[in-house]
Amino acid sequence: MKPKTHLVLFDIDGTLLLSGGCGRAATRLAMQDVFGTVGTLDRVSFAGKTDWQILLEALQSTGITPDQVAARLDAYNQAVARRLSEIIADFPVRACPGAPALVTALRAHPAVLLGLVTGNMATLVPIKLRAAGYDPADFAVAAYGSEGWDRAMLPPLALERARALNGADFAPDNVVIIGDTPGDIACARSIGARTVAVATGPFSMAQLAQHGPSYVFPTLEDTPAVLHAILNDGYGG
Repeated sequence: MKPKTHLVLFDIDGTLLLSGGCGRAATRLAMQDVFGTVGTLDRVSFAGKTDWQILLEALQSTGITPDQVAARLDAYNQAVARRLSEIIADFPVRACPGAPALVTALRAHPAVLLGLVTGNMATLVPIKLRAAGYDPADFAVAAYGSEGWDRAMLPPLALERARALNGADFAPDNVVIIGDTPGDIACARSIGARTVAVATGPFSMAQLAQHGPSYVFPTLEDTPAVLHAILNDGYGG
């Protein structure tokens, strides 16, 4: 099979779907299960962060050390998935405008390999995707928030996995990260990738534009325009 030439990596929350608060609710329950406290979770912003980083910030004042968080991360990964499965039906999880059509178009393009770069713990990803109507199998590679406490640690993992699966490298200009926060833009820049920023999360187009993405859109609803941006100004028709 001919290797793919374009790698497209999606963020999840605020980009592919809106979780309606189910992630924060599951985090609260799982933290109580595993750590016995939620610390300062109510004051922690989730936007653009990994779940590991959120734990570190929330537990910083509790006396639980980063090493202790790391030691319990596998247990937390399982607990938060169990808790999310229990409660997700009570939340209005839905796909972001235009995102399903874009995923369908990219999946059908012979030059594109689809993947994820997400701050979510690995166990949460298929639960959230299915709840919003996506097939997790459409995303062939991924890097998760359970694999790094800083978001910039994740794109190199996804890129390495994509190269191994593809059997060939991707030119930096043909790697695109799609996300809704400045953190997505920064982590794309860390591997020389281009960024499509979308204002379906907590940041406006103007706020995202200040961080220098390659493109910024209000939503992903204009499929031809977004495809044009992703495919390096119209590669491959």
